[in-house]
Amino acid sequence: MITSMPQRGRRAVITGVGVVAPNGIGNDAWWAATTAGTSGIGRITRFDPSRYTTQFAGEVDGFDALDYIERRLKMQTDRWTWMGLAATSMALDDASFRPAEHDPYSMSVITASSSGGNEFGQVEIQKLWAKGASHVGAYQSIAWFYAATTGQISISHGMKGASGVVVSEGAGGLDALAHGRRAVLRGIATVVSGGVEAPIGPYALTCQMATGRLSSVKDKTAYRPFDGQATGYVPGEGGAILLVESLESARRRGVREIYGEILGYGATHDGHHPWACPPHAAQLTRAITLALRDARIEPDEVDVVFADGAGSRGWDELEARALHAALGNHAAVVPISVPKTMTGRLYAGGASLDVAAALFTMRHGLIPPTVHVDRLAPDCALNIVRTSQRADVRTALVVARGYGGFNSALVLRRMRAADIPNDNDLEDQ
Repeated sequence: MITSMPQRGRRAVITGVGVVAPNGIGNDAWWAATTAGTSGIGRITRFDPSRYTTQFAGEVDGFDALDYIERRLKMQTDRWTWMGLAATSMALDDASFRPAEHDPYSMSVITASSSGGNEFGQVEIQKLWAKGASHVGAYQSIAWFYAATTGQISISHGMKGASGVVVSEGAGGLDALAHGRRAVLRGIATVVSGGVEAPIGPYALTCQMATGRLSSVKDKTAYRPFDGQATGYVPGEGGAILLVESLESARRRGVREIYGEILGYGATHDGHHPWACPPHAAQLTRAITLALRDARIEPDEVDVVFADGAGSRGWDELEARALHAALGNHAAVVPISVPKTMTGRLYAGGASLDVAAALFTMRHGLIPPTVHVDRLAPDCALNIVRTSQRADVRTALVVARGYGGFNSALVLRRMRAADIPNDNDLEDQ
């Protein structure tokens, strides 16, 4: 039964993960590269970047949409949607979930996007100006739209439950998962959620450069968050799609390998300026604190933090202050990782990829590194993990921020076979 309020005893867990990233397509390839510190950042190859200040990015090499979708659908959609459909197929396979075996109205799709189908849109706009309106394809009206990936996933898998899209830039990957969790707590059995992006094109890069936060360093080490020599970030494409289920649904279909539970979430907005760094860390601190409070845990119960890692001095120092304010003395010792230094910032896809990294960290007991960070900035006194580190991780905190003032934090809790209730326990809930 779907209600407007959370139902007592329901819990939202993650049972499947699908990754399309610059340093690996598929969970195994991506995780092996990530824990080895292998970067997917290089000089842009999808077009000639020589006239652009930013020339390096995280591109997904070797991705062929036809490995995952039909040619007809490829012609109607953008590269961003191709990646979303591919990652969804991977997540469903990972969870051994077959949509055709379930009630269509028990399944929802909630994804995040910040740039939409920009490459498709650029091609059609070029046709408009070069050849005239009659040469613009009908699919321009929908392929660019932020909700296109949500819609195509829903159609492809017959998922007819309450669905939507979240647009909060870099925070979107967490916000989409939080909305997915809310849907599960209100009665939906299964939600496909997360985010992907494909913003590596002339039009998209021009828009991103206008923020003034991209690095102009022409080297794969350009993105160095919390480093004293930080110069900004590099963009990237890809992300992660995750399958969020009610614990009851997962248990009923015999799932015994659950990645983790979405335990808590908090979100705020700086309300300061469309693009300038706020003068204090109050709202980012509050988002983290709200997530810990929602999860009903103390700061010292956090075993690892996957930080936002903006890559610019002011923004990095603000995040460091927020972590110290929210976690207290624990902020100086808890391991902090920024694996997006190997992929670039993937916008709405970045936070969901960090969630995937947190889940794999909890499963494998291995925290991935933050590469290319040599010397911490004076105001960033944090325990940055610089080489893969073995650890028994039960609880992870993921922090994300979006352009325009969005702040989000998500708390994840590891689940092992002993943590999954049996049928009798479920009957009591």
